[in-house]
Amino acid sequence: MKVNIPGILLIILLMPAFSLFSLSFQDTGPSEDLARRLVDEMTDEQALAQTFMLGWVGAEPSPLILNWIRDRNIGGVKIFGWNTGDTRLLAETVGSLQSSALKTQFALPLLVATDQEGGWVRHVKGATSETPGNMAIGASGYPMDAYWSGYYIGRELSLLGINMNFAPAVDLYTNRDSTLIGPRSFGADPVQAGILGAAFMKGLGAAGVISTAKHYPGHGDTDLDSHGVLPRIDASFEVLWDRELVPYRLMAKENLPAVMSGHLAFPNTQAGETPASLSSWFLQDILRGKIGYKGLVITDDLMMNGATASAGSLSRAAKQALIAGNDIIMLSKTPNLYDPVWAYLLEAMKNEGGFRDRVRDAARRVLEVKLNYLRGDNKTPYIPDLEKLEKALPDPEGAAFFLDLAARSVTLVKGDELFPLTPEKAGRVLLAGQYQDFFNAGKKAFPEAVSYWYSQRSSPELSYYARNADTVIFCLSGESDLGVLRSLRGLGKRIIVFSVLSPVYLDEVSWADGAIAVYSYAPESFTAGFSAIAGRIAARGRLPFPLNGPRWVTPGN
Repeated sequence: MKVNIPGILLIILLMPAFSLFSLSFQDTGPSEDLARRLVDEMTDEQALAQTFMLGWVGAEPSPLILNWIRDRNIGGVKIFGWNTGDTRLLAETVGSLQSSALKTQFALPLLVATDQEGGWVRHVKGATSETPGNMAIGASGYPMDAYWSGYYIGRELSLLGINMNFAPAVDLYTNRDSTLIGPRSFGADPVQAGILGAAFMKGLGAAGVISTAKHYPGHGDTDLDSHGVLPRIDASFEVLWDRELVPYRLMAKENLPAVMSGHLAFPNTQAGETPASLSSWFLQDILRGKIGYKGLVITDDLMMNGATASAGSLSRAAKQALIAGNDIIMLSKTPNLYDPVWAYLLEAMKNEGGFRDRVRDAARRVLEVKLNYLRGDNKTPYIPDLEKLEKALPDPEGAAFFLDLAARSVTLVKGDELFPLTPEKAGRVLLAGQYQDFFNAGKKAFPEAVSYWYSQRSSPELSYYARNADTVIFCLSGESDLGVLRSLRGLGKRIIVFSVLSPVYLDEVSWADGAIAVYSYAPESFTAGFSAIAGRIAARGRLPFPLNGPRWVTPGN
């Protein structure tokens, strides 16, 4: 048999270049070096695609998001609450998306991100754990609670193939009227927030998940929501440096892998009215230059009005974000493949050498983080093991830990002489609330108690039930509950306020006989709160910020 050697060589030479000679994500070598070599081989389109992180609508991936992955090999996808009703389907979806990504030229896996802060913000619902949250960690004060919270949350995400978490939120609880941050904060102390944020980050990392501190430089000093408007925070840079920026300064020294930039204006700084997310002064001069941060910078959703209103359009906001120093632009919805935002950025790469260099540098940073975290024995699996889900979600070890955390964080705010409150001492008990888990835990502590599910219109009826009680335990979770609670004043009954989420509303009801605070509406928090009321555990938590009411006492002072 004759073999035409020159012919074979010609065929090989004419084969697609990536089939035999291209670099691959799985190649060996230092991450920094391999990332640079991969970017050098990329076209402008491929490099630009690595800076895109897209969401999609619905439980199953849309054909459009699959096209962005198969045709463009985008850098990542973002999972929102609307994608997560069915936990098994979510795991299947993540596996499908990663399978498509791994079949592209460089076999680059996706960054698969979500917001699983714990407590109030839990985008991946379904079978995952409900947890006490950041403010409970701040109330316990133990870095180990932050570490293990990050670890168990991360272990559940990793099981689902989610390799990046937009957590921890290290916004300080500076503005008490903030309804966006509230119990998402560790508290008002910047050093404590930095220590707890670093511990949470380490826990996520031990579970193989990339952490992302947010919302840089800090969303805690405003009562406005950047989803709808651009908040203006009047703090000077000197104040920010000693307050909001302290957690980032601490965490950068601990090799924080990612930061989310916030759509927030600081007019008393050199950034002026430009949102921090679009400001090179905030992202390059301060974050990278003065703080020395070396990881990824990711925008908050660019479709939020706080970003687009300032830039004038989504396309201009995306370009400005990349120029400012963001490495990933995140969009909550999937644009069309040739949407203006893509065409505008690609055209700018072709015509502006400086912008082209910035995009390719951003792609290099994305790849370096992927190479550091998505390879090796500790990485989150690309394709989730569906057989493990039923037994491992919620995490059995995590459930025991989160109950312990809830117990450590319960805070006695007022009425130490009332507790422990036994059924005999309490007499006839009325439980008034809006959460079924509140009633479930309350009935275990006070089996003969009457339960009343109140609404803002039910004050007269609630007062009728309260007149037949000796003790009213009222669940306070927000400003809208205050009017109902005030209707009980003057009835001559023992009023105990059971505060959930942020305890800031206790300032309005300092006339109550007793008050305890827990920091989430997870079942464990209700169980821990009633255990403290009944004297089964000691309430050793400390308020993570001072209350202003004249009759409140911060435990430990």
